[in-house]
Amino acid sequence: MSGEKCRRVIPGRMSLGCEVLVESPSPWFYSARLGILANLASCSGGYVHVTDLIRKAGGRVHSLFSPQHGYFAEKQANMRESSHGWDACLNAPIYSLYGAVREPTEEMLGGIDVLLIDLQDVGTRVYTYGTTMGLCLEAAGRCGLKVVILDRPNPIGGDAVEGNILDGECRSFVGRYPIPMRHGLTLGELARFLVMHCGVSCELEVVPLKNWKRRDFFVDTQLPWFYPSPNMPSWETALLYPGMVLLEGCNVSEGRGTTLPFHLFGAPFLDQKKVGQLLETYRLEGAAFRPVCFEPVCDKWEGEPCYGFQIHVTDPEKLRPYRLGLSVLKAIMEVHPEEFEWLPPPYEYEWEKLPIDILIGDRKIRSKLEGGEALEDLEGGWMPSLVEYLTKREECLMYT
Repeated sequence: MSGEKCRRVIPGRMSLGCEVLVESPSPWFYSARLGILANLASCSGGYVHVTDLIRKAGGRVHSLFSPQHGYFAEKQANMRESSHGWDACLNAPIYSLYGAVREPTEEMLGGIDVLLIDLQDVGTRVYTYGTTMGLCLEAAGRCGLKVVILDRPNPIGGDAVEGNILDGECRSFVGRYPIPMRHGLTLGELARFLVMHCGVSCELEVVPLKNWKRRDFFVDTQLPWFYPSPNMPSWETALLYPGMVLLEGCNVSEGRGTTLPFHLFGAPFLDQKKVGQLLETYRLEGAAFRPVCFEPVCDKWEGEPCYGFQIHVTDPEKLRPYRLGLSVLKAIMEVHPEEFEWLPPPYEYEWEKLPIDILIGDRKIRSKLEGGEALEDLEGGWMPSLVEYLTKREECLMYT
């Protein structure tokens, strides 16, 4: 963790919630015993970790909590658990919320007065930091504990919203609450949504960003990108993730085991010419597909040449990543009906449902893909529930 001075809040410059907190501490800041849910990416714009910011500002850090991938964001995905640890500098325990438990126990929360949450989310339902935050809110509510979200930007913007609402039958660790795949909320706004509309009851405070606008992509913030998990190396990866993550549910590589996860997709059996021609007919805006061959060093098709494509983002504002991901699935299923397969469970602690069903969040959509239904008809089917979500979302928004 850096020992540099914290970046001061300067008028007109975008400031993170952690920076706003230490610049203007709340009344509870100096007296409360603090727990912090964070990881290696929980840094200020001046490269200082949130624990150092708070400690130097006079806060008392009693314990730390880590989400999936571990406190140092070193663990790979899908049930690669992390153990509890100890921070020698803070003389504080690090409780893993992706190991023996996936929500804090009453004993873990018993020694603190306020739980701070400072995580870089990526604006996608299946990215598990939102679920972990929700489970912390639920646990805090049962214990009568205050939760404070130190807000961060949604790296893929807060205007565009895309996808079907999670069906309750597909509830899992990669989808616990009724929101669409690309939800268009910051983590603080998502916390407000859970309290206002999802039956989560706890004392919640959000320390807001300063000078962030909903239309902003991460590149517009001029902040450094700190990867929040091993396969999220850039903000453009986050932009492709809401759609390309669907390939985790099938036998086509989504680029894990390469230097371009979610930018690459392919398989040894994939016919680039036929799949490429079909993708052209979908008229997907904001992206270009370049034929490539790659060889994953781990995960699906390890050590085997995979024929496929690299996705280049040409216009972030026009790109609709969920439609893109469904289009990729649809094209490969049509060209390769014999070779293409859905992967079986387990996946993210779900032992019975197909991984693709909990990723999409609705079994009917997978069935309609198998039946060859047009993308426009799929989108039309979920539009009424998406409109209802947008109405509920309005009262949770904190930024213009």
